[in-house]
Amino acid sequence: MKLKLKAVLAGLATYIPGYDYMRPTGGTGSARYCYSVWLRHLILGHANGLHESMPRVVAELGPGDSIGIGLAALLSGAEQYYALDLVRYTDLRNNLAVFDELVRLFKNREPVPGDDEFPLLRPKLDSYAFPKHLLNEESLSVSLDPRRIEEIRASIENSDSKSPMIIYQAPWDDPRVIQDGAVDMIYSQAVLEHVDDLPGVYRDMRRWLKPSGIMSHQIDFRCHGKADTWNGHWTYSDILWNVVVGRQPYLLNREPHSTHLRLLSENEFDIVNNAVAHSVSELQRSQLARRFRELSDEDLTTSGAFILATVPK
Repeated sequence: MKLKLKAVLAGLATYIPGYDYMRPTGGTGSARYCYSVWLRHLILGHANGLHESMPRVVAELGPGDSIGIGLAALLSGAEQYYALDLVRYTDLRNNLAVFDELVRLFKNREPVPGDDEFPLLRPKLDSYAFPKHLLNEESLSVSLDPRRIEEIRASIENSDSKSPMIIYQAPWDDPRVIQDGAVDMIYSQAVLEHVDDLPGVYRDMRRWLKPSGIMSHQIDFRCHGKADTWNGHWTYSDILWNVVVGRQPYLLNREPHSTHLRLLSENEFDIVNNAVAHSVSELQRSQLARRFRELSDEDLTTSGAFILATVPK
């Protein structure tokens, strides 16, 4: 009950005049984290037969503290990057610092930072060696050409003017931000659990992707520190959960793994990989809030999932 009480008090605190909800989202302020996340999504997409060539246009949901994951995509050879956030967290100085470090990491062909540095980061890889089979010397000589690096830097500095290489949109809930069928790859890292309108975002992603376009999502179904057990967020009634959320622009949608599978099916995505992480549930069903008492045992023990899906040709 200790963390649950703390969560309720934190939600009530958001109603205090002057409350500042603009706090770091965690992760993308580090270039090594961004480098690791992008290469994991890229490597696993290729391992599942989805990357015959580098995605030309990529879109990211919820970049957070920096657009570093998208910058890693551009340094790998992507030509255009859409950064779609609900709240504007990123700033120019941070993006430039992350970019400079990313350039160094790619130039040195650094291994993918693994469990020793980011033990909680998913998805996991079988090998954390630099993916030379995807990013060979010929392709990197083009993507890391000094003139191209300067072009990316100029796009960072002018992202507010919607430069053709980087388009940053916050809030991103206007469906006209991206034209239908314009994107080759959409990815997110621990973001979809925070999206309130999941049906809407799945419809948008289906519309934005080209035929044979792909999605790569790591989803975290844990309580994010709002309960004493990892799945204790399912014990809150809707009324009490609204208190926990307070005036924050987002927190957790509390939707289980099966909701994402249903939305993928309803929007006619083909699921290529659904790698599920399980954790033991310490809850009795009587402790669950009414709306969650019918959760399957599978949902109740699914703490994370890495989902790869594609649009049929």
